[in-house]
Amino acid sequence: MTKQFTLGKKERLKSRKQIEQLFKQGKSFAIYPFKIYYVLNLAHSELPTPNSRLAFGVGAGTRNFKKAVDRNRIKRLTREAYRLQKNTLQQKLLEKEKQLNVFFIYTGKEMPDYLLINEKTAQILNRLIKIVDENNPMDT
Repeated sequence: MTKQFTLGKKERLKSRKQIEQLFKQGKSFAIYPFKIYYVLNLAHSELPTPNSRLAFGVGAGTRNFKKAVDRNRIKRLTREAYRLQKNTLQQKLLEKEKQLNVFFIYTGKEMPDYLLINEKTAQILNRLIKIVDENNPMDT
């Protein structure tokens, strides 16, 4: 399979039900300046593409960033860093036949640069890969 550096419609976490489930039943961890919520499920057989196994959302709070321009920039930078690095996690989910919903919340107080976000996103994705590996024996 060729690597696709896309973040399409099916890869975005938009369903209100899924987002509510994520925050109610999901687990979380923090890697400053992000807090990550995730729900790991067994993949449904009706998921035809690897893109639909990984759903992603991102947010930035109004408490620290009053201007929508600033919040949108943080979300744009985060989506870009995630888009370029998600392939290893996607492959792991395909191997383990899992489905993952992930939501990143930016909790920092200062405006980040791309290098910081890129580095932290790599750390987050590595941790999620470890979580997918660890949870495999329990679910089967």
